[in-house]
Amino acid sequence: MKTDGPMVPTTTSCTPMLTRRAMLWRLGAAALLLAIWPAGAWTASEDVQQAIRQLIGEREPQPGGISLTLPKIAETGNSVALTVAVDSTMTPDDHVQRIHVFVPGNPEPVAATYHLGVRAGKAEISTHIRLARTQTVLALAEMKDGSVRSGSAGIVVTLGACVDEVWTDGK
Repeated sequence: MKTDGPMVPTTTSCTPMLTRRAMLWRLGAAALLLAIWPAGAWTASEDVQQAIRQLIGEREPQPGGISLTLPKIAETGNSVALTVAVDSTMTPDDHVQRIHVFVPGNPEPVAATYHLGVRAGKAEISTHIRLARTQTVLALAEMKDGSVRSGSAGIVVTLGACVDEVWTDGK
């Protein structure tokens, strides 16, 4: 019997074999899906919900009117730049009283609370925060009229901070 090429074994199974290329393609597609997923689509954990209720009471945060600026990816979570800006004229009738920043993936979900007044002139804060892992950072702005605005942004952290606190928390 003469063949023109290498002999390929045949299988009698009906199950298709997953090749390395197909597996890598599927993993890449899943990673892309997670990267472009809307940041607000993730629900906050019970600890974060409790912290939010302690700070703003029973008021419902309304999405919009606040923007978070942070890098899409951070090599290390030790110091990540964050800017929170709120759409406000900062007049006596319309100004931001407080900005709360939450990091649900950290051992302590409340990162900071900033108190602002009319004389601040601009409803914007810039700081650096520590992040334990990839997560969605959430910010709330309490306005003079009693309303609460919310915004969020996702970040991928390749090497997290707060590792000692996570591993020694139960000891």
